[in-house]
Amino acid sequence: MGELTHTEFRKSLPPKVRDLIAELEKAGFVNRGGKGSHRNFVHERCSRPITVSGGLGDDAKHYQIRAVRQAVRESANEG
Repeated sequence: MGELTHTEFRKSLPPKVRDLIAELEKAGFVNRGGKGSHRNFVHERCSRPITVSGGLGDDAKHYQIRAVRQAVRESANEG
């Protein structure tokens, strides 16, 4: 008792940058490139581009998570 399964443990950690990118791509965002570790995603129904920085295996920052989830909601609501 008290031990977490791998899945439960993973869910308790912050998502990785690769997870945020997957969320954006699933919602129809397109990667427009960027410099270095920065990637700019655009969507025709989203008012501004979303920039995701960091390596694919890096933990996502709280502000990145919030921005991505807000952009995904915005792209789904308008239309």
